[in-house]
Amino acid sequence: MIYTDTRDSSVKVDFKTAVVNGMNSKTGGLYIPVEFPRMNEEILNSNVEPSFRKVAFEMAKPFVDGEIPDADLEAIIADAYPFSPELAQIDKNTFILELFHGPTCAFKDFGARFMARVMSYFNRGSGENLHILVATSGDTGSAVGSAFHNVEGIDVTILYPEGKISKIQEKQLSTFTGNVRAIKINGTFDDCQKLVKTAFTDEQLRNKFKLSSANSINISRLLPQGFYYMYSSLVLKNSSFAKTGIDNPAIIMTVPSGNFGNLTSGLIAQKMGAPIAGFVAATNSNRTIPDWIATGKYEARPSVETLANAMDVGAPSNYERIAAMYSLDEVKKMFGSYWTDNAGITEGIKECHANTGYTIDPHGAVGYKAWQAVKNGGFDKINAGEKNDYTKPGLTANVPEWAGTVADKKAVGIILETADPAKFGSIVKDAIGTDPVIPERLQKVMMLEDRAIPMENDYETFKKWLMENL
Repeated sequence: MIYTDTRDSSVKVDFKTAVVNGMNSKTGGLYIPVEFPRMNEEILNSNVEPSFRKVAFEMAKPFVDGEIPDADLEAIIADAYPFSPELAQIDKNTFILELFHGPTCAFKDFGARFMARVMSYFNRGSGENLHILVATSGDTGSAVGSAFHNVEGIDVTILYPEGKISKIQEKQLSTFTGNVRAIKINGTFDDCQKLVKTAFTDEQLRNKFKLSSANSINISRLLPQGFYYMYSSLVLKNSSFAKTGIDNPAIIMTVPSGNFGNLTSGLIAQKMGAPIAGFVAATNSNRTIPDWIATGKYEARPSVETLANAMDVGAPSNYERIAAMYSLDEVKKMFGSYWTDNAGITEGIKECHANTGYTIDPHGAVGYKAWQAVKNGGFDKINAGEKNDYTKPGLTANVPEWAGTVADKKAVGIILETADPAKFGSIVKDAIGTDPVIPERLQKVMMLEDRAIPMENDYETFKKWLMENL
């Protein structure tokens, strides 16, 4: 497979180069495949529920063709995924895709664990450490740290915004030892991300160190997130009539979105044949992409702090990939778009629990509110002339091509639940009055010593630290 650059289509590199470099340091662009081959037809057309690992292998195979032999790829996937995503039905036509059954209780485990093993595979025998720099708004860092911890030949430096993530999230970041360390930046996630991106384009650093990224700007973290879109949509396609009474449903994925890597992974799965009719991009008050869909103008902005902190991204990196893959008109045909504020997040947690008995986290709550707006006639109201004010919470006044399937009761929704609600215990308790159950693996991390390094939001300070400590 050949990969090109979102900012220079003349660039042509192999998978290893795209993975190890993370992004193109010359242009600042992100790597994307030049094509998206269709998934194995036998799996797409089977009436038998597929194995998650089988789906992962068949999806990954064309993207690493000629660089990772099948046997090695199967071993990578088996080692990466001792867990699977799980679908939970909460009402007749709504399902929750639980992506928190990995070691750090967040969806980032799916991408980070695959990426870690691929990077280790490519770096073996090189005699030179690979240095991973990653910015996190919540769950990315802990998933990356866990995935790479004690992996030979790889060092990881994680940047996170001090005071802007939950206590459990911070504990998961600040307690690593050995080859993984965390720096708490006096600033926002966007500040952290800018420090990392600047480091990647710094020739002095690149000449001294072998640097790579682990955010969703790295293609090896983005591609494996597509595995659970393909898997869950095939499972639901085969079981929908028994569970919902709807045969051959239009499957709508509602995706809580911040940096938009997760949704971009869904687009890749759809291009490869996943039976997904469309998407709802659900954001918090950081509504850069909904505003783009509403106005046609993309304007990055400073991030706003919210209760769904992992989505506090004002300049989503993967906008570049979406814009490289589709025109705005094509995006409007595929996407419903929704945003809500902190009050809406709290309402979403409360309403989901009251209506279904399901305890959802703040990010999933944004998705729940978005899907409720869609299935309760939001697009019908827009078609009838009710033009929503895009600067206020709710659906963007854009009606995707699949909207009619909702009105005709032929659609089913999958809401991506990206983290265990226990990671946001105080927010959830404020909404429903009770504490969510804390998994044992999260209880253990709360007992560990904090080791995070405090640092001001200053690139020269960050660079100096890297030069002296890597």
